[in-house]
Amino acid sequence: MTVVDFHARLVPGGAEPERLLAVMDAAGIDRAAVSAGGLIPLDRLAAQIDEGGRAEAAADNDGVRRAARSSGGRLLPFFFADPMRDLSSYRSDAVDFKGLEISPAVHGGRLDDPAVHDLVTVAEAAGHPVYLVTVARPGAGPADLGRLAGRFPRVTFVWGHCGHHGLGLAGLDLLAGHPNVLAEISGCLTVTARRAVTRLGVGRVLFGTEYPLQAPAVELCKVDALGLDPAGRSAVLGGNACRVLGEEI
Repeated sequence: MTVVDFHARLVPGGAEPERLLAVMDAAGIDRAAVSAGGLIPLDRLAAQIDEGGRAEAAADNDGVRRAARSSGGRLLPFFFADPMRDLSSYRSDAVDFKGLEISPAVHGGRLDDPAVHDLVTVAEAAGHPVYLVTVARPGAGPADLGRLAGRFPRVTFVWGHCGHHGLGLAGLDLLAGHPNVLAEISGCLTVTARRAVTRLGVGRVLFGTEYPLQAPAVELCKVDALGLDPAGRSAVLGGNACRVLGEEI
């Protein structure tokens, strides 16, 4: 069985990507979709999730690209874009990446902003999925993601963590009718992950770890707790990710 972590981060410093690859080996993870991490301190990130705000923080997308190139195909790079300033860079560099990440928690803003639409238009042309965690602020919630997905029906959107607080049951109901939205279940409660499977179907659920903030073993145990049959477990742990990313199983 191929196991693909759909959401890991490379933290700044000289320990990566070797540390991530060692963690993957220990957990039995074959490949991981990776974005830049450590853009802002965790205390500030938590405050922005609760209270709003914008960080003028640039992601080290070049570092992610270099790490992926040196990983023998195990790390699948995502471009982490600030909608206010990264459109031209993403457009020129998209060929080197496997997907796009947009974060209202870090960079603020609304999903109906033309700058977001411009980024998603580039993702559509590149065949990239768009990874996005919603937050409880006007313009950046699950219903707003649903409207964005409706505007771009040929783009695959991945709802990171099933929202920002672990119990995104209402969001799952809102997004169930948008077949181009998949749920990534790292960090959410088991009851939410189970609802994702029953509400969206096993073909629209993705395993992720949220490394380095979460231990991969915890997320693997959560998948085990869902009681999936072998085909469903294989799909959630890697088959769906390979389909979305255009990777061989």
